[in-house]
Parts: sequence; C-alpha cells; structure tokens
Amino acid sequence: MWEDTVNYLFNQRPAFERQGAAGYKPGLETSLALDKMYNEPHRHYRIIHIAGTNGKGSTAHLLASCLQACGYRVGLFTSPHMIDFRERIRVNGKKISRNYVMRWVAAYRKKPLEGHEPSFFELTSTMAFDYFAWRNVNIAVIETGLGGRLDSTNIITPELSIITNIGLEHQQFLGNTLDEIALEKAGIIKHGKPVIIGHATGVVHDVFAREAKRLYADICFAEDKPEVTSAKHVDGVLRLTTNNYGTVDCELTGDYQVENANTVLTALNLLKSLNYRIKDSAIHEGFAHVVEKTGLMGRWMRIDDKPFTIAESAHNVAGMTQAMRQLKFEEYDNLHMVMGFMADKDVNGILKLLPKNATYYFTQAQTSRALPVEDLSKLAAQHRLKGNTYENVVEALEAARKAAAPRDLIYVGGSMYVLAELLTAIHYDDKLG
Repeated sequence: MWEDTVNYLFNQRPAFERQGAAGYKPGLETSLALDKMYNEPHRHYRIIHIAGTNGKGSTAHLLASCLQACGYRVGLFTSPHMIDFRERIRVNGKKISRNYVMRWVAAYRKKPLEGHEPSFFELTSTMAFDYFAWRNVNIAVIETGLGGRLDSTNIITPELSIITNIGLEHQQFLGNTLDEIALEKAGIIKHGKPVIIGHATGVVHDVFAREAKRLYADICFAEDKPEVTSAKHVDGVLRLTTNNYGTVDCELTGDYQVENANTVLTALNLLKSLNYRIKDSAIHEGFAHVVEKTGLMGRWMRIDDKPFTIAESAHNVAGMTQAMRQLKFEEYDNLHMVMGFMADKDVNGILKLLPKNATYYFTQAQTSRALPVEDLSKLAAQHRLKGNTYENVVEALEAARKAAAPRDLIYVGGSMYVLAELLTAIHYDDKLG
C-alpha cells in the first residue's frame, strides 16, 4: 500500500527530481485550483516563506528548530528528501505519518482535480498545507522548490519572506544572469510583508531593493547589521558570537552556516518586533539541537571518525565554492573524494573547484537525471582529477574506505541524490528516530 502510494506520487506524476526539465511545471494555475479544492488550508496558520540558491534548507531547519523551542507548533516543508518521502513534511520535527499520506493520496485519486494534471511537487505542497491545517500548527516554515515567482508554494501570503542568496543555477528555467534569477526569487516578496535578504551585492541587491519598494515591503539586508560578529570551531560545534544573544553554539558546523545563522537570527529579531514569543534560551536550544529537532541531514555531516568521513550536500558552483573553502581548514593526511553529479548542473564549473591532490571515486546516483559515471570520469580527466569509476555510491564509498588510512579524510558529495543513497545504505534515518 505504501509502495503503491509513493509510486503514484513519484512515477505517475510529472516530477522534476526524477525527470529534470521534462518534469518541471512552472505556473500557479494548478496549485491555486488544488488549494481551492482543499479549502485554502494555508490560511489557517502563519507562514514564513524561504527561497534562495543555497542555504534555504539549513535556514528553514534552524528557524523551525528555534520556533519549536519557543513553544510553537511548527510545520516544516522542505525538499528534496534524503531517504524517506515523509522527511519533506514535518510538525515539530516529526515526519508526516504513512497512514496520513496513504489516506490523502487515496482520497485524491478517487476524486482528482478536473481539467489539470498536477505535478509531484504541486500535489506534495498541497498535501503539506492541508496536513499543517489538520495538525493545527501555529506557524509553518515553507521552502520553495525551484525559483520563487512560479513555484508551487507561491500561492501563500507569508508573515515574512526570506531569500538566502543568489547564484547561477537552473538557468534554463530561471534566467541566464544573476539579476534575472534574483527577479524570479524576488517573486516570493508580497505586498506590505517584510523580507530579509541573507546575502546580496551589486545588481542582485538592486533587484531586491527595487522589488521591495514596488511592493511596499520592508526589506532588511542581514549583512548590513550582522547579528553574528564572529565564529570559531570549538568541541565539535560552530560557536557564534552575536550582538543580542551572547555566545550561540550551532550544531551545524560548516563555515557557510555563519551566513545562514546570521539570516536566521535577523529573522528572529524581526519576529520579536511582530510580537512573537522569542526567548533567548530557546534560540540557544534551537541552534544547539537542530538535527534532533528537525531531522536535518547532509550539511557538513560527520558520518564516521576513522577515517573522518564527511557527507556534504553542496551541488552547484556557489555551494561547492563554500564547501571547498571549508575543506582547506580540515586536517588530514590524504584526501579521498566520492563524487557524483546531476547532468543538468554546471559540472565543469564544479570540477574546476575540486582539489587536484585527492584520489577520486567517481560514481552516479540511481536516477535518470544523473550524469553517467563514464562521462564524469572523462570530464574530470580534463581537469586533471584522477580516480576510478564505480557503478553506485555504496561501491565507491567502500572502495574509499578500504584505501583510506585512519588519519585520512573521505568527502562524499556532489549531489543530494548521492547523499541520499549513502544515508539509506547506512540506515542513518533510523538513528534520528
């Protein structure tokens, strides 16, 4: 029954994550029709809407964790999932139940939306909105899927919009320049509703400022008055020094999390001004226990100690730039890189960033969107990256483990889908409960 339900959602609905461009379905007409069919469930609770090229998942989870610690019942909608479809829809960190998903899909299939063919993401986002209303959440943190203006989630009117940053990604859908992509992301800014921008310079800054002015939306650039003043690694956490909250220990240890933390703390300051019950102690708790409270995976995640093994979800040029910067600060004897990519990414741009003094284990995730490992190996050779090819992620990791000495470092990444197969193989989700 569960397998039939998941098969219906994934394989019988157009799905970008499975099909790439063929599964991308921009526009809000179907989402609005579905929303009306379910009596506009998102109007029953407050919403924070998050878009951006990188960091929106970490930002969403950190914010949800802090709001939970403040005593709110918090819905969290993110994508993609790593192991289990139910990761996408959570209330106070607990995944939506299989029974609810099965009942919801079965009821929809008996009486589907007439005149439309909803995509996987349109159905999933509608399910999330409906579930959050049924669970009587106080507030929902909603992450866009792709873009902003035409994203299925953009039927909502949030209390606050957050745009983390802008980089070149999905140009075939969002535009070929940073200002074009910024304009698409700016589509989540709503009339008279505040917006926080995590990082923006030049034309991107100008686009956001112009759109906010046009929509009479108060805009705050988090970098202008940074809440986080310094950061350092201490005893396995990222220790942040802040203006208003003292020393905050963050469970997410990637250096790039400093920017996300600054954005989240800026958002919490704004929510305070909107009379939300934001307690300093809850912010400390939310940052210190974000994985436990929300189930977040794949952000500079330590999965083994000897050899030290990191799973990292960076999958575009901007994200990989940050990840490789962090890698330079790690201490190890030899570096082993288990890498696989989606074919629609700027793989050449990413390969330019990867260290040449590493041993590579090229692989591919088991999805039609994956770049075939033979093609990856050829591209990598052009960038003087040397290694062998492996049919799947598990084989590649096992080869790296056999070759690595205890003081070596293994990095696994390049794609969310590579991480998903790794984490499934080691049953990581079971450890989160």
